[in-house]
Amino acid sequence: MQIGINTFVTDEGISGPKLGQALEERGFESLFLAEHSHIPASRESPYPGGGDLPRMYYRVLDPFVTLGAVAAVTEKLILGSGVTLLIQRDVIHTAKEVATLDRISNGRFMFGVGVGWNREEMADHGTDPRTRGELLDEQLAALREIWTKDLAEYHGRFIDFDPMYAWPKPVQQPHPPIFIGGGEAAAKRAVRHGVGWIPIALTDPAAIPAQLAQFNGSGLPVSVLGASPDPAVLDAYAEAGVQRVTLSLPTSPESESLYKLDEFAKLVDRYSTLR
Repeated sequence: MQIGINTFVTDEGISGPKLGQALEERGFESLFLAEHSHIPASRESPYPGGGDLPRMYYRVLDPFVTLGAVAAVTEKLILGSGVTLLIQRDVIHTAKEVATLDRISNGRFMFGVGVGWNREEMADHGTDPRTRGELLDEQLAALREIWTKDLAEYHGRFIDFDPMYAWPKPVQQPHPPIFIGGGEAAAKRAVRHGVGWIPIALTDPAAIPAQLAQFNGSGLPVSVLGASPDPAVLDAYAEAGVQRVTLSLPTSPESESLYKLDEFAKLVDRYSTLR
């Protein structure tokens, strides 16, 4: 099992390039960055974590631009979106951004996508929350068409374009790994599309087998997002055969972030010896 980091890179914390270099130096496998285009001032959607919406949600940097900067100063670090709110994005522009980042990083990008939770944010992008799952299905199909065909064409209920040319194509073939983030519905969608799944980490080791049972037998990869540095939890995920677990790094200034990474790095060493 690989150990990575997931976080919100903002204008108030450690920079993306500094973070990427620090992760690679300490042996972390991957960096997954969150995305929110904006936070509507009037919001009725409750924060899934409970309580007030944390400050980093308001100030998070664009993940593709940030990961491009990280790619320029790293060599091995896997660069992931954890997760891209694809339903709020133009699919043709996103296809080019993903392919470009995969090129810049020489095939190190992992594409995590999700349907999100902030309905007001979706609405500002013209996305109907009631049909966001269907939209995501079409977007994933259209992206694969663009990435794998010299002459791409797609006609659906939400996504519709006539034959077109779109380069660059990704380095990874047929395209970067896709992971769908979320709970049971996301797991089912991942199986239908034949892609990976990103569930949110649990805190109770005893509950982990039941969480992953819905994906057992699929033969598809699992990347668990946002685990605490609890060896019992990590052991349970390792025993369940997940591909990677990312630890949540608080959004903090550089010195505080590096101190926290030094603590987390002990876990990297432990699971490296198990591989």
